[in-house]
Amino acid sequence: MTAAPTPIRTPSVPARISAEQSRQWLWLGGGLLFAFLVPFVFADLIAVPRDGYYAIYSLSVFAFFGAWIRASRLDARAFLARNWIWAVVLGLVAGGVLAAIVLKGSGTAHPHGATFAGEIVWRGVVYGAADGILLGSFPILVVFAAIPFKHGHRGRTLATGALALVAAFAFTGAYHAGYPDFRSGKIGQPFRGTAIWSAPTLLTLNPLGAPIAHIGLHVSAVIHSYRTDVFLPPHR
Repeated sequence: MTAAPTPIRTPSVPARISAEQSRQWLWLGGGLLFAFLVPFVFADLIAVPRDGYYAIYSLSVFAFFGAWIRASRLDARAFLARNWIWAVVLGLVAGGVLAAIVLKGSGTAHPHGATFAGEIVWRGVVYGAADGILLGSFPILVVFAAIPFKHGHRGRTLATGALALVAAFAFTGAYHAGYPDFRSGKIGQPFRGTAIWSAPTLLTLNPLGAPIAHIGLHVSAVIHSYRTDVFLPPHR
């Protein structure tokens, strides 16, 4: 007489959800390390020329963010469509606020003609979008993926939002610590803009908000403060 086969136990739905949420915290930790290492390796140890560094950085950020979307099994179209109108509007408002902050500083000389137009696109739009994704969109969205929103739990949602904003500040700190020129009193300066460029994504949970806001910051920096010692790192 043979023994009855042992039934195969499959993970329950809550167990699977818990495992997926746990992986989000790993993504968050890996993202922090990524945010520090890219500028530390390519802007400090190797000292790649600025525009070459922007190419490495931007491609790395877009690839990293895309890998997270795929690993999290998100529907990219639905992801971008969520509250997209508000994300764009709030991103433009935040970008205007950041541009006003830049314009308050002293202006510097900048190139002209086609070179200047190319710098606006490359250093302002492309690099600005990458910065917005890494420093605003990614940490906020990962925290909300790890602690899903639940209707009727306002206190929990506010606590998650506060934690997401803390994560955005942590990414800003880790990223700028990777640059040798920010390892001084200057590292506190980027924190002033973190809440502003993060707010559009924090309020809409759409990844478009923070990059749009950050593009406003970088475009205004290229136009007004091209040779600044605060914006558009690395500066050496």
